Amino acid sequence: MRLNNKNPAMRRYLRRLAISMLLYMAFLFIALRYVDAVTGPLAYLLGALPGIAVLGVFWAIGRLLIEEADEYLRMLLVRQTLVATAFSLSIATVWGFLENVKLVPHVDAFYIAILWFVGLGVGSLVNWLTIGDSGDCK
Repeated sequence: MRLNNKNPAMRRYLRRLAISMLLYMAFLFIALRYVDAVTGPLAYLLGALPGIAVLGVFWAIGRLLIEEADEYLRMLLVRQTLVATAFSLSIATVWGFLENVKLVPHVDAFYIAILWFVGLGVGSLVNWLTIGDSGDCK
């Protein structure tokens, strides 16, 4: 992904990403502060709000894939997201089996999304190492 202000798809992506992250921060604050004060469905809603905001990040990346007109940049992004997916699912799967036989401690499931975001960086590095272009990570 090149951070190019002339690219309309990237501008829309950055706007969507910023909105999702602002909502995430606000929802996380609200959830941590008030979830213990409520019960029932409202508690579940408050607890889920930060995760719903993170879904906005995934949606923004998906929209970028759809809206990016430059086929080469789209290919770099697809490769990056495939590496991120393989990276996060591989670690989560192996960790899950190790956890199942009580060799490692339990880790909350939302960390899989964090691994996926780290995997985007790994994917950018893979692009740079294999084809000499990482999009935005030079």
